[in-house]
Amino acid sequence: MGRLDGKVALISGGSRGIGASHATRFVAEGARVVIGDVLVDEGRALADELGDNAVFVELDVTDPDSWRRAVETTTEAFATPTVLVNNAGIQNGGLIGSYDLDDWNRIVAINLTGTFLGCRAVADPMIAAGNGGSIINTSSISGILGSVGTHGYSATKFAVRGLTKSVAVELAPHNIRCNSIHPAQVRTDMAAGIPEDFLQTPLGRAADPAEITNVVLFLASDESSYCTASEFLIDGGLTSTVPYNLPKT
Repeated sequence: MGRLDGKVALISGGSRGIGASHATRFVAEGARVVIGDVLVDEGRALADELGDNAVFVELDVTDPDSWRRAVETTTEAFATPTVLVNNAGIQNGGLIGSYDLDDWNRIVAINLTGTFLGCRAVADPMIAAGNGGSIINTSSISGILGSVGTHGYSATKFAVRGLTKSVAVELAPHNIRCNSIHPAQVRTDMAAGIPEDFLQTPLGRAADPAEITNVVLFLASDESSYCTASEFLIDGGLTSTVPYNLPKT
C-alpha cells in the first residue's frame, strides 16, 4: 500500500528539480501523475521513465487555456485530479531603483498568476467530482521574510501565502484543502552557484529536493486531512533566528 494510492496528481513545473522529485516519489507511493511544464523534452523523458502511471502535458502556467487543457488531459488519462502541486516558479532580482518592469511583470505572471490559475482550474472539477482534494502551493521563506533585491520574488511569494488562505477557506466545505510550503535554499539548478552557507541556516546546509518532497507528500496524502490554510516551513531553522557573525576563536 502506497501513501498516495488512488490519488491523481497534477504537478506544474514537474520536469526537473523539485517538481521531478515530487513526481517520482508520488508515483512510487501509488499516485497517477501528470507532469506539466514548458520543458517538453525533459518532461516527456521523465514521464517515460516513470512508466504507465505518469504522463506529460505541455503547460504554460500563465495561460488559462493551457491550464484547462492540462486538467482535461489529467481527467482523460486517469481521472479528475485530487492533488494539485503548484510548483512552477522563477527567480529574478534587482535593487528597487533599477528593478526592471518587464522582470516584475514576468515573475508576477509565473509565480502568482500561475498559482492562481492553477487553483482556479482545478476547483470546480474537484468540487464536481466530490472526492475532496489537496492543493499545495509553493511559496518560500521569501513569503515570510524580506531581503535586499528580491522585490518581485518576495511580493509574489507573500501573495501566494495569502491566496492559499483564501482558497482554503472557500473550498473547505468541499473537503478540498489548500496549504503552502516555504522552503529555504534547495540544491537545484536554480540555486547553482549559491554557497551552502549563504543564508546562515542553523542546520548549515541547503535542502535536498527529496526533503521538500517529504512534506509535499504528507500534504498530498490523507495523513494531513486536518491541515488547511497553513504554512509549512522547510527552512533548516532559518526563520527562527536573527543572523549574526560569531567572533572567530
